[in-house]
Amino acid sequence: MSIKNQWVLNILMMLLSWSALPLLGKGNIKRFFPATFLIGIIEILHARIGKKRKYWVFYNKTNSYTFGELPFNSGPFIFISLWTLKLAYGNFKKFILINALVHAFFAFPYTFIAKKVRYYTLVRFNNIQFFIYFFSKAFLLYWFQYLYENKNKVLNENSLNNTKK
Repeated sequence: MSIKNQWVLNILMMLLSWSALPLLGKGNIKRFFPATFLIGIIEILHARIGKKRKYWVFYNKTNSYTFGELPFNSGPFIFISLWTLKLAYGNFKKFILINALVHAFFAFPYTFIAKKVRYYTLVRFNNIQFFIYFFSKAFLLYWFQYLYENKNKVLNENSLNNTKK
């Protein structure tokens, strides 16, 4: 894939992801963004480690985080996290199923296509390891959201108790 085509794909991937933001609704964004932000930070750190250890490589020689992993982390990864929380938070089995399906799609057919068009390829990861690499973060995402919701519940209960006195 040419550098120009990779730039176009990166920009489209981010624009499509960000264009779905209004569909989530302001309340859902406000509710789910803190946990999504935390998991996004963890993914950025993991991507840096993965890049350094050559779990994957992008074919084009501009071997920068900004050109390779950033469009995935700031585009689809963030919005998949927001959408799965919106669609299934409160139903853990449904949440895990949605995450498994999305990450399986990314780890298998999408990665095969990416290799075929010379976008990126897995080097020290196989597809199953790549799936586990992403899927394991679903549990953290749910846990972060659970902690955030319980913290807010406790704060709201305390403020109600203080106003009643």
